[in-house]
Amino acid sequence: MTLLLGGARSGKSAHAERLVTAAPAPWTYIATAQAFDDEMTERVALHQGRREEGWQTVDAPLDLAVAIAGVPDGQPLLIDCLTLWLSNHLLADHDVEAESMKLGDILAKPRGNWVVVANEVGLGIVPDNALARKFRDAAGRLNQKVAAKADRVLFMVAGLPLQVK
Repeated sequence: MTLLLGGARSGKSAHAERLVTAAPAPWTYIATAQAFDDEMTERVALHQGRREEGWQTVDAPLDLAVAIAGVPDGQPLLIDCLTLWLSNHLLADHDVEAESMKLGDILAKPRGNWVVVANEVGLGIVPDNALARKFRDAAGRLNQKVAAKADRVLFMVAGLPLQVK
């Protein structure tokens, strides 16, 4: 499993797609985004339009562990992204720690070439409100858990992957 971290517009998703498509199709793309406005709808369409034939897309804004469990053994998998998945649970007032533990259990046993995308949100200033601080802290803890289980961790900067692990 590869964890691919980076900031907004760092090239994470495009690089993750290249890593996954280096193996033969079919490939599974588990998308966690929810398009609640026009701007997010455009972002989702951009991602979808970039994918070549051979991708099977599964939308899993909340039930990520179930979606991962449904991927056939050996099939290359891209999860994009953990940060949106975490946001979805946080905003739904779910038990983020319990959901993260459930996700960590399934990510600990990859059954093929899995690439997991997440945002690094801890490099900026301390947020000025409690919800944003709760999100930043939960994202940092989740990234640490997944990085510990990953075989490889890459950090994207300006479209360039830097190997961390």
